[in-house]
Amino acid sequence: MTDNIPLQPVRQKKRMDSKHRSGCCECLRCCGRRDPRPRTVWLGHPEKRDQRYPRNVINNQKYNFFTFLPGVLFNQFKYFFNLYFLLLACSQFVVEMRLGALYTYWVPLGFVLAVTVIREATEEIRCYMRDKEVNSQIYSKLTARGTVKVKSSNIQVGDLILVEKNQRVPADMIFLRTSEKNGSCFLRTDQLDGETDWKLRLPVTCTQRLPTASDLLQIRSYVYAEEPNIDIHNFVGTFTREDSDPPVNESLSIENTLWASTVIASGTVVGVVLYTGRELRSVMNTSNPRSKIGLFDLEVNCLTKILFGALVVVSLVMVALQHFAGRWYLQIIRFLLLFSNIIPISLRVNLDMGKIVYSWVIRRDSKIPGTVVRSSTIPEQLGRISYLLTDKTGTLTQNEMVFKRLHLGTVAYGLDSMDEVQSHIFSIYTQQPQDPPAVKGLTLATKVRKTMSSRVHEAVKAIALCHNVTPVYESNGVTDQAEAERHYEDSCRVYQASSPDEVALVQWTESVGLTLVGRDQSSVQLRTPGGHILNFTILQIFPFTYESKRMGIIVRDESTGEITFYMKGADVVMAGIVQYNDWLEEECGNMAREGLRVLVVAKKSLTEEQYQDFEARYVQAKLSVHDRSLKVATVIESLEMEMELLCLTGVEDQLQADVRPTLETLRNAGIKVWMLTGDKLETATCTAKNAHLVTRTQDIHIFRLVTNRGEAHLELNAFRRKHDCALVISGDSLEVCLKYYEYEFMELACQCPAVVCCRCAPTQKAQIVRLLQERTGKLTCAVGDGGNDVSMIQEADCGVGVEGKEGKQASLAADFSITQFKHLGRLLMVHGRNSYKRSAALSQFVIHRSLCISTMQAVFSSVFYFASVPLYQGFLIIGYSTIYTMFPVFSLVLDKDVKSEVAMLYPELYKDLLKGRPLSYKTFLIWVLISIYQGSIIMYGALLLFESEFVHIVAISFTSLILTELLMVALTIQTWHWLMIVAELLSLSCYIASLVFLHEFIDVYFIATLSFLWKVTVITLVSCLPLYVLKYLRRRFSPPSYSKLTS
Repeated sequence: MTDNIPLQPVRQKKRMDSKHRSGCCECLRCCGRRDPRPRTVWLGHPEKRDQRYPRNVINNQKYNFFTFLPGVLFNQFKYFFNLYFLLLACSQFVVEMRLGALYTYWVPLGFVLAVTVIREATEEIRCYMRDKEVNSQIYSKLTARGTVKVKSSNIQVGDLILVEKNQRVPADMIFLRTSEKNGSCFLRTDQLDGETDWKLRLPVTCTQRLPTASDLLQIRSYVYAEEPNIDIHNFVGTFTREDSDPPVNESLSIENTLWASTVIASGTVVGVVLYTGRELRSVMNTSNPRSKIGLFDLEVNCLTKILFGALVVVSLVMVALQHFAGRWYLQIIRFLLLFSNIIPISLRVNLDMGKIVYSWVIRRDSKIPGTVVRSSTIPEQLGRISYLLTDKTGTLTQNEMVFKRLHLGTVAYGLDSMDEVQSHIFSIYTQQPQDPPAVKGLTLATKVRKTMSSRVHEAVKAIALCHNVTPVYESNGVTDQAEAERHYEDSCRVYQASSPDEVALVQWTESVGLTLVGRDQSSVQLRTPGGHILNFTILQIFPFTYESKRMGIIVRDESTGEITFYMKGADVVMAGIVQYNDWLEEECGNMAREGLRVLVVAKKSLTEEQYQDFEARYVQAKLSVHDRSLKVATVIESLEMEMELLCLTGVEDQLQADVRPTLETLRNAGIKVWMLTGDKLETATCTAKNAHLVTRTQDIHIFRLVTNRGEAHLELNAFRRKHDCALVISGDSLEVCLKYYEYEFMELACQCPAVVCCRCAPTQKAQIVRLLQERTGKLTCAVGDGGNDVSMIQEADCGVGVEGKEGKQASLAADFSITQFKHLGRLLMVHGRNSYKRSAALSQFVIHRSLCISTMQAVFSSVFYFASVPLYQGFLIIGYSTIYTMFPVFSLVLDKDVKSEVAMLYPELYKDLLKGRPLSYKTFLIWVLISIYQGSIIMYGALLLFESEFVHIVAISFTSLILTELLMVALTIQTWHWLMIVAELLSLSCYIASLVFLHEFIDVYFIATLSFLWKVTVITLVSCLPLYVLKYLRRRFSPPSYSKLTS
């Protein structure tokens, strides 16, 4: 995100997981040190180290060969219910407690564990292969014997490493040399900070001047570097060459670094390795997001706890009815084993496999192409979102900037009047071609009122010079790269910058006649409308930072020798830097209300003496190791006074396709949308109106800027009197409100139909998500596209990343990744809704299946004098929950109540799910009663109708049970799928076919008689028919909301 706020995608201190901490501890122990310290690194001499450093190995595995099985098993059995089933299975080794064959308990448990172990092993093997590939990459190392090949894992601190174009940087390095003529190189950093724009990096001046790369080994030099830390945007160090006279000292900053995991985009570079292994910036910033457990899973866990309570109560009742006779404590354990089916071991497996199916369906949906499910454990969360928190730039908008407005104070130029700007530029450069145009208007006294043409020219020239954009020439099939660069071919030129705003500004200056054609480390070339090349020397450049909110450049015009300091930045900081004027604040507000991103451009002419004095102080500040950034900022601020205001620029970021209908759909679904952005208040408000986040009928309450408790109290009281009104608040005011009146503010904000938070820092975004979860108890979904949205995405119950202009960092950190904001509507309304309803039906049916057989066991035991004897043994008990009923029950994951088109057309259907009705205590109780009714009917029916032998009870009751389950699945299904029919027929066929092999438990001759058939039919009809009648009556007299749409 380029929303004018600190981009800190990585400072998630609270999420440094235990894996990395333990890894660090091990390394610290083996390195014989406790805390990382600053270091002195000698070029090409790794043996001259002052401390031991970790190996340059990337390791993302959770386990190793020895800890894998113990680790996986521990993670499974630390949950009570898995441990409970393990204890049950182990109890069967005790003769007094044994109820049947060992495999009836060990096979289901083994199956569940096998699925988990296979899944974990697959992930570990994939992880190992990825790590091995990275660690085995071959690089060239400069040594006294020449260039040798070395694996990435064998690179040491102090090594001189050669990195080719398009090759990954293997370790954190200081940039010493490049093969590029312009003396700089570009880096692709999208895998480190999520930004897709290339970054310019500069080599150490002293080493770049050496004739060849091998000379690096001949000089006596070292780098003094700060201790390893997680800040990828800053670096403090110095480079010293001892064998020159006098010794050379150069300050090193972020511009001289090549961090690991970045890719060289131009030329071949040489660097000295500073940090390796666990001390790499990229590794230190790798923290696993918190493991998200879905609300649905917590609710299911709660229900299983109730079932466990029921299991204990039933066992105690059985023993109590025996008057606690004999070894009653052993009887309690036997009954706990006997009724253990009350808690279904297959529930977890069914739900996990269901989640895999939902993830596969989402990925295969052709209407939301490119959607990726990164966390397959929480698809049900998508069906119950109450609050959606979205970023603005790149999420609601396209992050494609279009230059819309140039404002000079007395006159403004829009898109329709850009030809006037072009004619002004043309007139300046054609009036006196023999007189260099740069002199125009500069040698005149400032009192003389400048002509409009010269004012426009000064503004356009400032915009064309004050930036960090580099033109790059590529071959286009007709012209090769070298020729294109030599002749400044327009068709081969592309602009590279770290911000799309800057590219838009430079493309605009090209369209009005002043073209940026060349740039290197020390110079800029502009081409005039007449084809004349203007050369400028770059004396200093002050890059844009999110703290300073401005960037500056000092250039010398080669034709006149004049030195000019240009600066551009946000109005909030530039207002105090430029000379007094009466229009800046008003016009900035007007342009922001139109939804434009505003930059203020200013300049200051410097004499040679002024510049030399500044340079001496600036170099001194840059060489200091302590408080360097503060000292440097102080020196730069001495220049930033009484600057001449040149113009305002307005750039528009257009809305993404179908943002308005998507937001309207979400609103109709009962989801409240909050927009959290780093942009300014006016721009954010305008985008909110433009996107229809705030409807035309709604009022907007703009929360006044408050700085203390008293002001916050008054403003909250004023806001309390408003009704049905959207809130717009700045990050500073929000911080004050949350400090003193957190509860009151959140209570009022949650009542608003929409909330817009502007000038919001990444940590504030995560804080708002956390507060919403704590205060409301509702589910939140965060949507963003940039590095500064990662903390918000990871904090939310459900994080959605949009793959945009700013790379994939948000997308990779999210639970779900989409390519456009409009896909969010279908992801929630269709897939979220279906996943939740399907899982609710599946979980309750699995519980019903287990309760049915447990009820039958209870009836059987109570009839036979409370004996702890199992009704079904061996394969019957395993087959019941696997091959006989598994496929039809699991086929419920394909069920849906309405078509996807209807779900999108009537988002109000989604609102029904927010109350959690598909899985509630009420529905659970209904299924429990159904299970008790059906289990009792089947068991009593079998006891009444059997004739002489006990095996007949087993045959009649078990067959009726299987048929009842198949009919109940048919009753539950709302929309038939061909796989459901196949599952029903397959299960029935499996049961009929297996009867031949079950002669140990069932009388094969009896089941072939007419008597058996009519008894089973009667029992099955009595257990199922009333439920079919009740379903018909309910649909007839109290139909659910969706049935009206499907009829």
